[in-house]
Amino acid sequence: MVEVIGVRFKKVGKIYYFDPCGVCVERGTKVIVETARGVEYGTVEIGNRFVEDEGVIQPLKKVIRAATEEDAFINLENKEKEKEAFGICIEKIKKHGLGMKLIDVELTFDLNKIIFYFTADGRVDFRELVKELASIFRTRIELRQIGVRDEAKILNGIGVCGRTLCCATFLGDFTPVSIKMAKDQNLSLNPTKISGICGRLMCCLKYEEDTYEALNKNLPGEGDIIHTNAGDGEVLSVNILRQTVKAAVRKTPQDTPTVAVFAVDEVEIISKRIIKDDKYDEVCQDDKDNELKDILD
Repeated sequence: MVEVIGVRFKKVGKIYYFDPCGVCVERGTKVIVETARGVEYGTVEIGNRFVEDEGVIQPLKKVIRAATEEDAFINLENKEKEKEAFGICIEKIKKHGLGMKLIDVELTFDLNKIIFYFTADGRVDFRELVKELASIFRTRIELRQIGVRDEAKILNGIGVCGRTLCCATFLGDFTPVSIKMAKDQNLSLNPTKISGICGRLMCCLKYEEDTYEALNKNLPGEGDIIHTNAGDGEVLSVNILRQTVKAAVRKTPQDTPTVAVFAVDEVEIISKRIIKDDKYDEVCQDDKDNELKDILD
């Protein structure tokens, strides 16, 4: 076991572990820490705790000291310098005619490095831009290309639900989201309805996936052939939350099908419907080797 504290450098950024050096640090305390990219000013989100050795990357960087009022003032000054650097970089990008969109600028607390975050459709040759920025700021320059999800997290916005984006509000990290999650929740597979403003699948598809997986476990799919007390028939639709099945059944092959609703425990699956198209490959229940192909974002 190793003693750590968790420090966050952005409002909704990742939490990184640091060695408190035997000092008890409370949550919410501002601290100055040593990081891989230089000295940084951060906020303690996780107080002193012990974690397994496997849960941390050794060697742990150390907490230098608790931040002072002077440190807080320097941090505010750095924020103003970031705004100035942002404007200067925009001008230089236009000057060099580069196909890139500047998203954010970060300065380390000790001004040892300036990081410019940008998006672009492909690779960008920014060597001349870096040279010019280095001559202006007289410090190390790093240009980092980010994806559309990171762009949305930095810029923030309003989602289709009417609330501010989850990624910019409370999600510290992105989790994989697949089209299978939308299908499990019986949502429309129209990309415009299940995609966020970043153009990728909405992060909220992940929130209830475990619940829907449990609910779908015993439910048949549309088109499956089932056996009920009212006879055998084909599933027309399913209600995941109510755990009911709507099916057209008949006692004998000569009877006229009757549409009825059954509870899931009143239904026995005889065979699964075989569907083959570009996105999905569903197979018979006995064939366990073939599964739905996820389209990961």
